[in-house]
Amino acid sequence: MKKLIAGLLFLIMLFALSMCITNKPATLIETPSKSNLPPIDREFRAAWVATVANIDWPSAPGISSRKQKEEAIAILDSLYSLNMNAVVLQVRPQCDALYESALEPWSYYLSGEQGKAPQPFYDPLKFWIEEAHKRGIELHAWFNPYRAHHPKGGEISSFSVVKTHPQLVRKVQGGYHWLDPSMKETQDYSFDVVMDVLKRYDVDGIHFDDYFYPYGDGSFPDDSTWQAYQRNGGKLNRKDWRRNHVNQFIKRLYDAIKKEKNYVKFGISPFGIWRPGNPASIKGFDQYNMLYADAKLWLNKGWIDYWTPQLYWPINQMPQSFPVLLGWWVGENKMKRNIWPGLYTGKVKNKQGITENLSQIMITRGFLPGNPGQVHFSMKSFLRDTLGLNKALKNGPYKNRVLVPISP
Repeated sequence: MKKLIAGLLFLIMLFALSMCITNKPATLIETPSKSNLPPIDREFRAAWVATVANIDWPSAPGISSRKQKEEAIAILDSLYSLNMNAVVLQVRPQCDALYESALEPWSYYLSGEQGKAPQPFYDPLKFWIEEAHKRGIELHAWFNPYRAHHPKGGEISSFSVVKTHPQLVRKVQGGYHWLDPSMKETQDYSFDVVMDVLKRYDVDGIHFDDYFYPYGDGSFPDDSTWQAYQRNGGKLNRKDWRRNHVNQFIKRLYDAIKKEKNYVKFGISPFGIWRPGNPASIKGFDQYNMLYADAKLWLNKGWIDYWTPQLYWPINQMPQSFPVLLGWWVGENKMKRNIWPGLYTGKVKNKQGITENLSQIMITRGFLPGNPGQVHFSMKSFLRDTLGLNKALKNGPYKNRVLVPISP
């Protein structure tokens, strides 16, 4: 027996020695190499759910909490059935909240009365996040950083920022009210609102759209802050001064998001044209000089995790061609961020429109083969589909489920 034990000990020692020499784990199962693993398909497939003016959800202000939840479930089930993997939900359409907030009032678009909570009470954002995650769908919280009041947002109530912070608000064209982006107090206010949601909710992304300074003729009633800047020795011209404040806000927020929760993505969806003539064949609206949004700078500097330019034009519309603009933005992606363009799916009105939509999806895959993606405007395009768009997507480019691309 002693000889048997000694022999076994000797064999064990030899085995251990061989493991040290070969530097292999002592296991009978070989770990498969990366080359043996099946490929993982990835693509960002999302839709915007606009709450401003009740575009997508809820269907009308003042409907019951039960009805709101039913409509939210219908949206998420539709996304899931289409093999989509993200939803971009507008949670702050006009300095109000579609979630429980100590900083801003409940949204008019929920209850029909600004400042009034849903009845019976529930937290819509919390509900959306939980239900989205049950389906493997990311939820990106969409904020408008500066719009104070929309003309379709009911009466200006005593809870409105127009009344509670009048020093920050300017009345602009079309019955809108806007926070003055040049004021440090404005930046602090909107910064705190976004960070409050980031800290308290399990969101997967923070999202801005194209509204910085309001659309219009490029004018903005900021004489008082501009004159104060000049009196204090400011050297920038007025347009650069406006752009500089927006730039500071974007950079500040990106840095803060990465510091607080670096796994949460920050995305911006700017107007699809940076400036006419970029590239040479492009004509149209100049966001640089009208919205004071230097979108190219933000992409060049990598102050975002994903970029969703609103490329709302057909492939063969030469002055605003979809692939020409997409190729230009890809060329400006100096920091290799994800580019997932916005598609105007709401324009699909016939079979030709379906073909156009599917073709744009395939073009994004061609330009961005590693991490493709698209965001559709807006969700009601899929809920009210009478042309067969959903079937075409499900049988075509969205046939299989995929994961969201990784972010650098």
